[in-house]
Amino acid sequence: MTPTDASTRQRLLAAAKQLFLEKGADQVSLRAVNAAAGLNPGAVHYHFGSREGLVTALLEQELGPILNVHWAQERGQAAGKPEIRRLVEGLVEPFADLVTTRDGRVLCHLLARTALPSGQLPNAPTAFTPAPFEVRVGRALPELAPQEVSERCALAFTLVMETYGRPMGKGPAQNAPFPATATVVAFILAGLTAPSAAEEPGGK
Repeated sequence: MTPTDASTRQRLLAAAKQLFLEKGADQVSLRAVNAAAGLNPGAVHYHFGSREGLVTALLEQELGPILNVHWAQERGQAAGKPEIRRLVEGLVEPFADLVTTRDGRVLCHLLARTALPSGQLPNAPTAFTPAPFEVRVGRALPELAPQEVSERCALAFTLVMETYGRPMGKGPAQNAPFPATATVVAFILAGLTAPSAAEEPGGK
């Protein structure tokens, strides 16, 4: 990538961020992003391939550092039940903090609407997938089959995205408070550490 390409990408990302935060991602067209960046109508497609590529790049830029700091702190922790609580807290708390601000809520909604259909951002780096979390859960809960670990982690990520990724309403009545962080942590922790479904009566 040339310096000019990098500069143009940053102009597009800056324009997209400003428009998304001002109007909400659902109300912003690529035409508006290109115009706000002072570029031709095909600029987003040329530099990012698609709207999804632009959104993924923006989320990597804005949320990547937060997630990367968390995973860096988690490296080297001993496996076991205490680690599961730390992992769940590390999954939930960054989003619980983000949604305390309007900008954070917009970014969480953007992440959720992009990631929920497939369980991860398209063409995203590892920090935006359940993979690191899933590996650590599997090591801490060796009594669970790999498929069950994968399914439980996918459910945990879906719950977090559904909880913190809801769009902002137009007034106080449409903006119900989020559940207490400790409640979300306890709920996910209980699901991850429940006895294996295969051990329950009628389990498959």
